[in-house]
Amino acid sequence: MLDKFKKLSTDLVQHVSHMVNNASSRQTKNEADYLVALDIGTEFVKALIGKITSGGQVEIVGVGRSHQGLSDMQAGAISDIAAVVENCDKALNQAETQAGISVRNCIIGIAGELVKGTTTTVRVARKDPTKALDINEMEKIINLVQDRAQEKAKQQLAWELGGKTVEVRLVNSALVSIEIDGYPVTNPIGFQGRDVVVQLYTAFAPMIHIGALEKTAQELDLDLLAVAAEPFAVARAVIGNNVNQNLSAILMDVGGGTTDIAVINEGGVQGTKMFGIGGRAYTHAVERDLGVDFEEAETLKVGLSTDEIPANKRSPVEVSLEKTADVWIGGIELALSEFDKLDHLPHRMFLCGGGSSLEILMEKLEQSEWYKGLPFTRKPSVHHIRPDQVAGIKDSTGDVKDHTFITAMGLLRVGMDTQQLAGENESIRDKIDKMLSV
Repeated sequence: MLDKFKKLSTDLVQHVSHMVNNASSRQTKNEADYLVALDIGTEFVKALIGKITSGGQVEIVGVGRSHQGLSDMQAGAISDIAAVVENCDKALNQAETQAGISVRNCIIGIAGELVKGTTTTVRVARKDPTKALDINEMEKIINLVQDRAQEKAKQQLAWELGGKTVEVRLVNSALVSIEIDGYPVTNPIGFQGRDVVVQLYTAFAPMIHIGALEKTAQELDLDLLAVAAEPFAVARAVIGNNVNQNLSAILMDVGGGTTDIAVINEGGVQGTKMFGIGGRAYTHAVERDLGVDFEEAETLKVGLSTDEIPANKRSPVEVSLEKTADVWIGGIELALSEFDKLDHLPHRMFLCGGGSSLEILMEKLEQSEWYKGLPFTRKPSVHHIRPDQVAGIKDSTGDVKDHTFITAMGLLRVGMDTQQLAGENESIRDKIDKMLSV
């Protein structure tokens, strides 16, 4: 028995030594050059490890994916921290094994109906119009806009929750436009003028949701660089770093529990909206209408798109999905109707997320006349976002193949933005962007 114990101890020491040596060899790479993005979705956790290369590009070197349990998430928010940590750990291990490095710097996405993203406009009358604007004055103006936006978000949440006060925190902020005496400028520093009008996109989330994400990162031993509103991350993925980008589009991330919408007008994020209908709502509809369990309902739902469904089930499944799709379309109409400050809505729509793989969703958007009551100048064109359309990010693994990874790619982009703003040798524009970072 003693010999067996000695052998077991020796084997254990050798195993630990092997692990330490492997970890040591992996840590010879500069961790500061790597980021991990965690897209904690209702249906799947996706982990992407990105290497920041020269020229502000990101190369994806590790990919991981893990399925979530039915009770782990509710409407895009974490409901079981321990289970989600376990799922994240599985996805991270896959990505780290493929990348050959353990990464600590992390960016995590946040979604759900209680995440509020909107564009706030503030007009400031300057006391001395002959004085040139400097960085300190701009910081005061931006702080004023953010404070007003935060109060607006708290009021909106209180109204939605029946008067309950909810503490919120800024998760994302981006400059949409600046005008001085009616003249649009990209860099306000040095300009004179009396009236400064600033449009700022801000996204706020309840502290309870942010706290759950921070706890998840802590349990995974990750350094959380930032929490990002997922529709904002998708917008950053599409817009990229081109300051002259004048893209106008509606971006829609259809996940398992929510549909997240971002409206971009001439390269600026006008606002984000979220509502609690995603892929699982369709599965639950089939489950309820056909009297089957969730797993069978999911198989039937997917089988309709892959043409692998029993003939006698096709019609009732189609009817069930059709009813849910009608409700989903109503949610889109309601969300887009709130962008009433735009003269017209962009006519290009780009979809991503696993829920958008359902053929009936694309058919509804393309074939029905849902858009007639909204300020479109023409019928919207509808497409999926392809990974090769994401600005400044390339995949070297061959595993990022479709629209289901776009949100995670956008989170890598936000993480890179955050790291770059922490660098030295800042330009004036960098300093303005740094004011907006959180």
